[in-house]
Amino acid sequence: MSLFDSEYSQEDNFGASENLEEEIRECKAILENGYIYDSIERIEDLIQDCIDFIKFEDGLYFTDKLLEIFPYNSELWLKKGILLNGLMKFEEAIDSFEKALSLNPNDTETLVDKSAAEENMGLYQQAEESLRKVLDIDPENEDAFFSLGLLYQRQFKYAEAIPYFERAIKIDPDYVEVYYELGFCYEALNNFDKALEAYEKFLDFDPYNASGWYNKGIILVKTGKLEEAVNCFDLATSVRDDFASAWYNKGNTLADLGKYQQAIECFHKVIEIDPYDETAFYNLASVYEEIGELQQAVKYYSKAIESDEEYFEAYLARGYCYDSLGKYQLALRDFNKAISISSDDPDAWRAKADLEYSLGHLEESIKSYLEAARLQPDGYDIWYNLAETYYEANKWLNALEAYDQCLRINPKDSNSMYSKAKINFILHRTQEAIDCLRKAFEINPDIRNEFENEYPDIKTSKLFKRLLGEI
Repeated sequence: MSLFDSEYSQEDNFGASENLEEEIRECKAILENGYIYDSIERIEDLIQDCIDFIKFEDGLYFTDKLLEIFPYNSELWLKKGILLNGLMKFEEAIDSFEKALSLNPNDTETLVDKSAAEENMGLYQQAEESLRKVLDIDPENEDAFFSLGLLYQRQFKYAEAIPYFERAIKIDPDYVEVYYELGFCYEALNNFDKALEAYEKFLDFDPYNASGWYNKGIILVKTGKLEEAVNCFDLATSVRDDFASAWYNKGNTLADLGKYQQAIECFHKVIEIDPYDETAFYNLASVYEEIGELQQAVKYYSKAIESDEEYFEAYLARGYCYDSLGKYQLALRDFNKAISISSDDPDAWRAKADLEYSLGHLEESIKSYLEAARLQPDGYDIWYNLAETYYEANKWLNALEAYDQCLRINPKDSNSMYSKAKINFILHRTQEAIDCLRKAFEINPDIRNEFENEYPDIKTSKLFKRLLGEI
């Protein structure tokens, strides 16, 4: 039995069974009127249709009616187990499969379906035992190998799953579903060449499968083939117009290609399909921000927040937009909200610190930079901005310590070395200042021009040149 659910084969078949609801009503009427014996085969066919088209409750109704007449029919107990499994009544499903096996102990189809119910209950060992029994009976049973592959795959044991899928293909090279699952496993193992090969093989068999084109597109994105990926997402959405994930990833890929207007159209399509998709609102806002339409960006970041009031990234991004728009209090409010959601994120603290610095709130800015530095001790920009803030606040010793942190992270940082020289001059630590100045000049000779522009009187001083060791 195949556990793969092909989205489109069902739709195609439904064209031939569009009167399924009418057939269900007619067969119920037959049962109510007591003419069941004249319609056994018709009802059996209807039960299979109910399985195929996910009408599990109706299918179970008809199966129970037939079991009242044929309680020792193993095929009916098998169908009942499948229907109960579909209704997620897994324990009852296993009981039905056990009943079928008591009547037909070597039925491999029942053992495979029983393993699916056991797996759904998390009974992985029992599921594997059921499948091993299948292989004891029929060593070349491709469904058992496929199901064993799925069993390992769903336990995230992708490398262990692959040999079982490969064995299923060796037995039946036309086993379409296996290629899809192989692609998934190779993708999970970051073996993108093999994943692409598997998905392409799958699409050779099923070229109108939207999920296949979508997964191929994801692989192409991961391998940097963005234009080809867009083509795959196009095919996925042409097969299934309401495929939100395909529209979403197409939008992301177009944005990466700099095709912003097309990306915007894709994200609007996602929102049309799912008006509560906060990530679509967020990405749409990001594109508007990228092209400088900040008011639109704020609008859609706000929509993202309406969908998820704890959306940290949306508060942070909207805060940046407010900052750029000069709406500083609104920006500060968003940065504070972001921090309240995730107080251990250095980006939020740094954004708040930068804004506080811009507003002239130096003490508050220092506190925020210190928190950011605590969370990201190797963040050069954080330490440098903190040092500059200390410098502006005339906190010379604190500034020296912060510049030392910059130099710890980047020993070739001429700007921090030069700033240390200036502070040491202010503190009348002439020798320390000269040492720092000399090192700054060694690291970056252009610093000398900056120094001479800032201190034109000193540059001609013989004493200064002597201290530098130049005369």
